[in-house]
Amino acid sequence: MDPNALPFDADTMLEGLRSWVECESPTFDAAAVNRMMDLASRELVIAGARIERVAGRMGFGDCVRATFPHRKANEPGILVMGHLDTVHPIGTLKDLPFRREGNKAWGPGIQDMKGGNYLSLEAIRQLARAGIQTNLPVTVLFTSDEEVGSPSTRDLIEAEAARHRYVLVPEPARPDGGVVTGRYAIARFNLESTGRPSHAGARLSEGRSAIKEMARKLIEIEDMTTEDCTFSVGVIQGGQWVNCVTTTCRGEALSMAKRQDDLDRGVERMLALRASGNDVQFKVTRGVTRPVWEPDGRTMALYDHARGLARSLGYDISSQSSGGGSDGNFTGAMGIATLDGLGVAGANAHTLDEHIMVDSLAYRGKLMAGLLATLE
Repeated sequence: MDPNALPFDADTMLEGLRSWVECESPTFDAAAVNRMMDLASRELVIAGARIERVAGRMGFGDCVRATFPHRKANEPGILVMGHLDTVHPIGTLKDLPFRREGNKAWGPGIQDMKGGNYLSLEAIRQLARAGIQTNLPVTVLFTSDEEVGSPSTRDLIEAEAARHRYVLVPEPARPDGGVVTGRYAIARFNLESTGRPSHAGARLSEGRSAIKEMARKLIEIEDMTTEDCTFSVGVIQGGQWVNCVTTTCRGEALSMAKRQDDLDRGVERMLALRASGNDVQFKVTRGVTRPVWEPDGRTMALYDHARGLARSLGYDISSQSSGGGSDGNFTGAMGIATLDGLGVAGANAHTLDEHIMVDSLAYRGKLMAGLLATLE
C-alpha cells in the first residue's frame, strides 16, 4: 500500500479540525470534555466505528472506545490512543481564537493533541474510502484526563493496551519532526503548609503564615533540581483575606527523571521534607506517577517500520526519548510496542501561542495511514 496515493488534503482537514478546537475541553470541566467526546463519537460512528462510552470517574469526563469491523476482530491489533482534554480553561478562545495565517493555525489544544487525534481519524477514513483493509483490527481510545497525569484512566489504558500488539500515540511531533520511543519518569506531589491565624494589621506577630512557609519550601524544592532529576512547583493556592495571616496554603509539584532510580530517589527526598520550624507544619503526599518508558527491541522495530514509511513519503523521522509525560509511558513500560509523537508538527503547546503547521496534517496523516495499513 502506497500512502502517497491517498488524497489527504490539509486544508479540508483543518476545516474539520476547527470544530474540535472550538469545542473547549479543559480537564477539570467534565461536562466540557464530554461535549468533545460527543463530537468525536459522532465522527467515529460516521467512519464506521462501534462506540463504547466509558463513564468518567473521580470527577473527570468520559472516555470513548471505538472499534472497526475486521475479519480478525478478536485478535490483538493496533490501538490508537489519545486524549481530548486540554490545559486551556473555558474562555481561552477569546485570547487564542482559531485562526490561520499561511501554513500556521492556532487554537487551544490544536497541537496537544486534537490535531493528532483528528489526523488519525482521517487516516482511518482515507483507508476505508480507498477500500484498503488493514492487516490487524484497529481500536481508538480517547481519554479525558491525560493533562493531569491520567489518575482516573490509567487502569483503562493499561487494560485496553494489553489486548493489542501495537500502540500508536498521536501526541505532537518533536521539534525536529521526530517521534518518541521512550519517555522520562514523572511524579506529582501535593503540598500543604499550615500556619497560625491572626489579624494581619492588629496582631501580625502572633500569626504564622502558611504562605510564607510554602514560599520557603518552594525554593527548597526547586533548588533540589539536578541534571538527573528536576523539581518544579506549578500550583500554589492560599489565603482569602489580605488582612488575615493565612492558615493554610496548598500547592502541587512535579518531578521528572530520565531513569526510574533517579526518580525514586527524588520521591524519597520530596517525602522527607519537613517544616521549617515547630510553629508551622508542612506535608507532602504523593500524587500520580508515570513510570519511565525505555525503548526495547519491539518498540525500535516499530520505529524502523515507521521510518521506512516516512522515507517513502519523502521525509525522515528521528527517534528519541522525551521529557513531558504521555499515556505512552504506561503502555511502553508494559513492554507493548509503542510509538509516540505521531501527531502534528507545531509549537508552544500549553500557551496562548499554541499552533500547528497545517501541511503536517496531511503528511503525518499519511504516515499514520501507512502504519495502520501495513503493520502485521
